[in-house]
Amino acid sequence: MREHDTSAQTNRLARVSILGLIALTLFSLLIAFVLLPSAQRDYRAAGIWDSICRAAGVPTSWTNSSGERAGPVVATNVVLLPEMAKQAPSDSIGRGATLALNCTMCHGAQGLSRSDAPNLAGQYPEVVSKQLVDYKSGKRANPIMTALAQNLSDQNIKDLSAYYASLPKARTAPTTYDEALPVLVRNGDPMRNIAPCISCHGGVDQKLGAPWLEGMPKEYLIQQLALFKRGERRNDGELQMRNVARAMTPQEIDAVATFYARKAAPGRD
Repeated sequence: MREHDTSAQTNRLARVSILGLIALTLFSLLIAFVLLPSAQRDYRAAGIWDSICRAAGVPTSWTNSSGERAGPVVATNVVLLPEMAKQAPSDSIGRGATLALNCTMCHGAQGLSRSDAPNLAGQYPEVVSKQLVDYKSGKRANPIMTALAQNLSDQNIKDLSAYYASLPKARTAPTTYDEALPVLVRNGDPMRNIAPCISCHGGVDQKLGAPWLEGMPKEYLIQQLALFKRGERRNDGELQMRNVARAMTPQEIDAVATFYARKAAPGRD
């Protein structure tokens, strides 16, 4: 009798263990293929099956009757090269000056905006060129800029970039040793993978393709950081700005934007 009770207890324990393993497996699958993917902004219900196929090593094309394969999401089609930063010939600058007549309403006659549009005077040529190409290809969205960029040839974009790079930058107030820089501007936050702003946008170093920011309109900077934070602007290579802005609080965004905006020297035209 005692042997029969022991056997029944063992069977019951085995059933509980098996049921527990099944429940744990289902819970893990729920997290891996539903909860975590659904946290992404570009999540689609169809992505679950793709995720299962990838996890099982099965090519998704086997399950796609149309034969179309989803390609990787590319932030930008622009390949930044050092040659893009070189000074352009005078004839290119002249052609760019003519083309820029269509841009004066937002960016000012001399590339210095009186609205919340970015200042372009003195901007690095590869920066202007990249943004125009991204607008043209749809990698960056803006109703006005997208419409204007659609009509620009590759040479037009080079000429406009050359023209704005040739203009004198906005006069900016110099940074002094006793000036209190926002922490994120000076040091970043390594614990949150936020690099110092000055490591890319001037001050300590300048990265190819990173714009200078001093004197930019505050509202423009806040708007762009918010777009990066929400993942609505995606033309940053390797998600550099999205990863930074995602971790920033609204107060930090305001502090950084205020700092760069107030670097504009008083009374500039």
